[in-house]
Amino acid sequence: MSLTDEELSRLADIVRLQPTKNGELQDAWGLDSGSEVHQYLENHLKEYYYRDDDSLIRSTAEANDLVDVEPGIEADAVAKGAAPETIRVPELEARVFEVVAGPDERSQSVVAVLNAVREAFDLDPDVDEVRRALRSLERKNVVEVVYRTVPTFRLAVERDEITVEIAE
Repeated sequence: MSLTDEELSRLADIVRLQPTKNGELQDAWGLDSGSEVHQYLENHLKEYYYRDDDSLIRSTAEANDLVDVEPGIEADAVAKGAAPETIRVPELEARVFEVVAGPDERSQSVVAVLNAVREAFDLDPDVDEVRRALRSLERKNVVEVVYRTVPTFRLAVERDEITVEIAE
């Protein structure tokens, strides 16, 4: 099956962002709903993705070979529940990773992480963007959730154990 330029570009997004959810792809692709993402996946990329046991979207080995990007996470690391050595993430996720509390520090609320991003960088994301970034990093096994009055976040590993590459 020959893919169009748009299909290859979107397939590259899946490879780069995996494990991912409809909402992340909706943002990346500028679509109006998660339903549109699902329809696109089923109509255009059905042979190149699957959903894991947690219903997260992952690329097949064939998809990885078709596109010239590094997978967002090492498949073996996720399978073992361990943190990967390298993650490729969008800029906001990289910045969130830089400011979120370390593994031995008190976990932070989404708003605290948002404020830390705003203070440290010339970025002004909204709270939902920061929440999505934290949840994406959680799925990559580099951030953990600590449930207090509200869900709070901190690194699951030491910051210097992970190489963070910003996906273009």
